[in-house]
Amino acid sequence: MTQSTMVITDPRRLRLVLIVVSLALMMTVSAVSGLNVALPDLARDTGASQSEMQWIVDAYTVTLAGLLLISGAIGDRYGRRRLLMVGLVIFGVAAGCALATSNASTLIVLRAVMGVGAALVMPTTLSIITTSFPEERRGKAVGLWVGFFSAGGVLGLLVSGLLLEFFSWSSFFALNVALAVIALIGTIAVIPNSVDESPPAIDLLGALLSLLTIGGLVFGFIEGPDNGWTSLTSLGPIVVGVVSGVAFVLWELRQAAPLLDPRLFRLRGFGTGTASNMVQFFSAFGFFFIALQYLQFVIGLSPLKAALAMLPMAIVVIPLARNAPAISARFGYNKIGSLGLILIAAGFVVISFVSVELNYGLFLAGLVLFGSGMALAGAPATTAITSSLPEAKQGVASAVNDTAREFGSALGIAILGSVLNSAYLSNLGSATSGLPAQAAQAAQSSVAGAQEVATKLGPAGQRLAAAADQAFVDGVSNAVLVAAVLLVLGAAFVFFRAPRQGEQ
Repeated sequence: MTQSTMVITDPRRLRLVLIVVSLALMMTVSAVSGLNVALPDLARDTGASQSEMQWIVDAYTVTLAGLLLISGAIGDRYGRRRLLMVGLVIFGVAAGCALATSNASTLIVLRAVMGVGAALVMPTTLSIITTSFPEERRGKAVGLWVGFFSAGGVLGLLVSGLLLEFFSWSSFFALNVALAVIALIGTIAVIPNSVDESPPAIDLLGALLSLLTIGGLVFGFIEGPDNGWTSLTSLGPIVVGVVSGVAFVLWELRQAAPLLDPRLFRLRGFGTGTASNMVQFFSAFGFFFIALQYLQFVIGLSPLKAALAMLPMAIVVIPLARNAPAISARFGYNKIGSLGLILIAAGFVVISFVSVELNYGLFLAGLVLFGSGMALAGAPATTAITSSLPEAKQGVASAVNDTAREFGSALGIAILGSVLNSAYLSNLGSATSGLPAQAAQAAQSSVAGAQEVATKLGPAGQRLAAAADQAFVDGVSNAVLVAAVLLVLGAAFVFFRAPRQGEQ
């Protein structure tokens, strides 16, 4: 059987491996963020409600987050290169099918299938680095991986925005197909295969419970604002998610070879790194979801200009993330990791002052703080997780790292989107009171719907559009402040619990 690791010493091939896995990683990350820039056009063409827009984004992140743990175990058992290739094919085929539809419900299903492919790709990219790179090069490679993970979100926005200047929103899916094909060719050409020499049995029940946990919680949080938080549609899935989560922990504690041993979270680096990643990506992708709608719906920027407005974050993240592991090693992960989370929170507090008129200096200051915090918190958190486990279990370490990020992303889109939606519905109520029932329902479903109704009402429409814009901005401010509070709590946890200078 193939050895569990296949360390590469040729610097040229190491660079090629890093390029290929970074491209595959950016493909999976941009599939979340890049769609955000297309949501306004998609909503106008398909008539998707605010809740449906959340599901078009989150159907992908739910299946991705829910299957990451089992994917890491499969990669350890059957080969990381093989799993990467299968994932790229599934992802590319589903994206190709999405090119041919404009139905919101069909898009939700196809996005879920893309998430399955991404779940096979994402943990594999990091475990390939940790099993292929010599130890002296590994830290910097992981830092670059994190940089591309963080910046890939904004770069995906930029490329999608550029495409939408010339083509329809479906061109986003053409980009997904192209990235999958290029990454597949690169994988076949340069990526080595590696497996765990003594793989455990695949824990199918554990995988099902993890999927039910994530899916139930996200479903409930998305449907809450529309159906009421005490309705069966909202509360039922949340209960299923909580019960499944408890059952998952109890089941895993009884297994000789668990999918994820809950006792691993007693390891200070593993536990705090996981928590930090979850909080970071809860905030980041929830912010991407609402900020791109703010810039396009309220401010009226084109998709490309909206993406360019977000670009400074990527410019900050990539170089700083590359050096963040060294900075963390010098000063201690507890200090640098908590500082990063505080900087993200500070950026969100600044952004909470946005209005219906864009003050880009204010918005830029918030982005710079946000990007700096993501770089300082992200790479050390990932390094803390991967360094906590032996090389033979890097598939599991990578999967936990990615599950924390994607579960955080899914919850961030669901919860921050719901905070936004609740504030929007609450503050728009009086402006729709005199409208016909159908027009009021359309206006309340999304700011895009309100703007569409407003074009048919003359002077009264101007008042409705202004009220909808202000209600949406109030929702944005509420959402980023909720994220800021969670980030401060996360920073306190990392500071007091994480390894200090010289500790593992």
